[in-house]
Amino acid sequence: MKAWVLHSADDLRFASVKTPVPEDQEVLVRVMAAGICGSDLPRIFETGAHRHPLIPGHEFSGVVTETGTGVNTVRPGQRVGVFPLIPCGRCMPCREKHYEMCRDYDYIGSRRDGAFAEYVAVPVWNLLPLPETVTFEEAAMLEPMAVAVHAMRRACPSASDQVAVCGLGTIGLFLVMFLLEAGIENLLLIGNKDFQKEMVLRLGLSENVYCDSRKQDASEWIMEHTGGMGADVFFECTGRNETCALAVENTAPLGTVLAVGNPFSDMRLSRNVYWKILRNQLTVEGTWNSSFLHSPEDDWHYVLKRLEAEKIVPSELITHRLPLSDLEHGLRIMRDKTEDYVKIMSVG
Repeated sequence: MKAWVLHSADDLRFASVKTPVPEDQEVLVRVMAAGICGSDLPRIFETGAHRHPLIPGHEFSGVVTETGTGVNTVRPGQRVGVFPLIPCGRCMPCREKHYEMCRDYDYIGSRRDGAFAEYVAVPVWNLLPLPETVTFEEAAMLEPMAVAVHAMRRACPSASDQVAVCGLGTIGLFLVMFLLEAGIENLLLIGNKDFQKEMVLRLGLSENVYCDSRKQDASEWIMEHTGGMGADVFFECTGRNETCALAVENTAPLGTVLAVGNPFSDMRLSRNVYWKILRNQLTVEGTWNSSFLHSPEDDWHYVLKRLEAEKIVPSELITHRLPLSDLEHGLRIMRDKTEDYVKIMSVG
């Protein structure tokens, strides 16, 4: 099969490799759509992966083409989405069914071969069968959508809350989608790109709820829109020192700051910002990955249910569709920011 193989940092090659053979309790999935995640960029261009050679890619969907021994719950031809984290099943979080916090996990696309390929071997436990009404492109975005839903459900904003979202990349925009679907309409959105404003307008929101932090002082803007009180719930989706401070400084007394964005560097809070946490008795929470329990209560089924009902239309966020052979072009668009993008996807 053809695959993009990472041999070391900034050494990604498109090559013919052996098609994987599914082992016990595994299936072979033909990849029909695979999205590029922002976390793929440092892995591919800067730090390398946990092992080499490695095929990256963890946001994907496809069709089961072959089953290994012991598999009797799916059949060849089954359309599937894939939860990429493979939990150990032994640690305390796993015993409590918080698999997203497993202490000794494997991971498709970063610790074992992933989906920037024609085929990938997947444990049957990680499969989510897809209804015919859900497209492969939609299913390839289940993972980032479930991450956004996990963040939203951690904070549990009410319909009356004033909610701020800072950082309108893929996760931030999905978060806005799901907040709107959940009936959260008092939104304040902070971005820094023209096309992010376009996306906000495309979601049916007024330009009055969007702050371009390049042109406006975001802190002043938030206070103007909240009567000087700040947001009741503040989602920080960039992972930068300055936006983390912005969130703390502009959250209302007894409010909640939800840290969503992966950190770009060491995070440091000034003394005055730290005082805000104490004096306003803020709740500061973190969120990580998403819940996958094979039950209607988990984040993945929450998303799937809304896709089936067409309450969420994630295809609006796909800005680039590329063949597998041209996937490196998409990676370089994201790395070099030569074009506006939200979700870049390889489609088969």
